[in-house]
Amino acid sequence: GEGGLMSLTGEVMGDPMKVGVALVDVMTGLYSCNAILAALLARHNGHSGQQLDIALLDVQMAALANQGMNYLATGHNPPRHGNGHPSIVPYQCFATNDGSLILAIGNDSQFEKFCHTASCQHIAQDQRFRSNAQRVKHRSELIPLLATILAQQDTATWIDKLEQVAVPCGPVNTLEQAFNHPQIKHRQMIKQLPDRNGNMVATIASPINMSGTPLQYHSASPELGQHNEQILAHQLGYDSAKIAALRCDGVID
Repeated sequence: GEGGLMSLTGEVMGDPMKVGVALVDVMTGLYSCNAILAALLARHNGHSGQQLDIALLDVQMAALANQGMNYLATGHNPPRHGNGHPSIVPYQCFATNDGSLILAIGNDSQFEKFCHTASCQHIAQDQRFRSNAQRVKHRSELIPLLATILAQQDTATWIDKLEQVAVPCGPVNTLEQAFNHPQIKHRQMIKQLPDRNGNMVATIASPINMSGTPLQYHSASPELGQHNEQILAHQLGYDSAKIAALRCDGVID
């Protein structure tokens, strides 16, 4: 909320909305990793160790990307566009007769291909929609026309037709559909890893793949406090009495 992202998210006439995952938390971790690597490289090049200061709010501001720069350039608060794009039209989600379709038309040539494929060439020839600039200007007139057309067929049919003419599009998958996507399976994004009792736990894999030093997966995420004694005794040198005192005081489980 404080970083402005919610003000950009939601339906045009609706309330501000949060994104569906803790995106800024994840991004702060990624920025922190970059900072650690940069500090290690600096140390390797002769600099001393240094404190790293990465704040959630700062990361949120850095992640505003084009929307943040639009505000700095114009002084105007960008409005909400629902699933639409602020400067490209049509570039949003549409209802089909069995679900939803993401249509991501990035240029005038793609728009002409779409209209030809959807048998609505008259829309492509309409002066209000001939260029992206005009389509942005007449967004409120164009989108209802396309919505009516796209609602006449199912998502898979549209994807099949549009992919044949290189018009970017895709489905809006549920998590079940996403995890069962052929590409996700091919990329092995789900790992079955053993917990400390030997039970296999489904886990999301890292998206990083390295040819020379591939990532190693050994076990599922530990349970709360699973490695308390191992870390306190072996890493910090605590004896059994001190560990017992911490447990007695409720510091550890």
